[in-house]
Order: sequence, then structure tokens, then C-alpha cells
Amino acid sequence: MAQSLTGRKDVSEPAAPNGDRTPPPGRQKIEKALRSLLENKEFSAITTSEIAKTAGVTEALIYKYFKDKRDLLYQVLARDLEHHLELAQLHLKGINGARNKIRKLIWFYLNAYAEERVFGQMLMLEVLSFHDFYQSAPFQVLKKFASLELGILKEGIETGEIRADLPPALIRQVIRGSIENTCLAWVKISQKISPDELTENLCRLLFKGIEKP
Repeated sequence: MAQSLTGRKDVSEPAAPNGDRTPPPGRQKIEKALRSLLENKEFSAITTSEIAKTAGVTEALIYKYFKDKRDLLYQVLARDLEHHLELAQLHLKGINGARNKIRKLIWFYLNAYAEERVFGQMLMLEVLSFHDFYQSAPFQVLKKFASLELGILKEGIETGEIRADLPPALIRQVIRGSIENTCLAWVKISQKISPDELTENLCRLLFKGIEKP
């Protein structure tokens, strides 16, 4: 992706007088340490003491900013998702037509997973098994993505680009599922993917099913 994920705004930190919401250095080190450890280990195998050692901070500092290890994971993922949401909305500006917007979003998601394997790992492998994920901060951001995607699909139905006999929610689930299943091998075993090629192939397949005859 064109922009790094290291400079995200933190809505949980009070704003400085100049409006800056950059997290404190210690918190940044902790979040960076978790991402670094996830490059080679599953979340369940990582300990808070290991995170603290990697970050070069005390273990107590982790609990100053986060309730526990899972809260750290949720907050890191929520920050990533908020960043991606802002970028997705930016990428869609100036694009006309629901079909073109869908194509752009598909490429955007594929490119995000291709560039940020740990992001995909957190989203697709680590958090879905947690019983409280559907009440968590990252899930609330995912709902914003869903609203964005459904809005585009409904626009396409209204303009006649997309067939009206299929529920938009079902179309969205099929598109999302296709993207995530396509990227799963990359997330699990670092099998490289080509966002440009995959976007073309997925759009060719999916548009045949959803375009209005």
C-alpha cells in the first residue's frame, strides 16, 4: 500500500493542545512489538513478557495502556482497520459507477492483504475464534466497512448496473468471502498474491453473477 500503517490516529488518547493524537512512545513500541512477533508466531503463543522484552519496556507498561493481551490485539487491529477505512474512502473519491467502485474495493482489499500479511493474519485467523470479538472495537469498524459496501451495491441496483433479484447483503458476503479465501494461503504460509491479476479474475467471475442482464 502507498501509506504505512505506523502512523495511525489513536482515538483513545486525549488530544494534545495542537490536536495531535499520536500515541505515546511506549504504547507505539508495544503495538510495534506485537506486530513484529506475529510475523513468526501465532497470537496464542505470544506472552506479555515476550511483548515487553521485544518492545524494550516493562510488562507493567502494557497494562497501563491495555486491559490484557487480547485487548492489545483488538486495539492494534482496530487501529489498522480505521486506517484502511480512511484509505478506502479516499480511493473511492472521483470514481463513478457502482461497478467501478466494487472493482476498486476488491483491488484495495487484495492489495492491503498482499502488503500487510500480519493485518490479514489478525483479521482472518486470530480474532474470529474469540467469543467477545463481535462486541469489540475492530468489529465496530468492520460494520462501517459493511455499510460502505452495501451502499455501493444498493447504488448499483438503483442505477441498473446490478441485478435487483439478489439481496445486497448476500452479494456482499460472496464478494468478501471470495477475497478472504483467495488471500488465506498468503496469510497462512506467505504464498505471494498478485492484487492486479486477482482483481481482474475475481471481477470477471463475480460480475457475471451480479450484473443486470
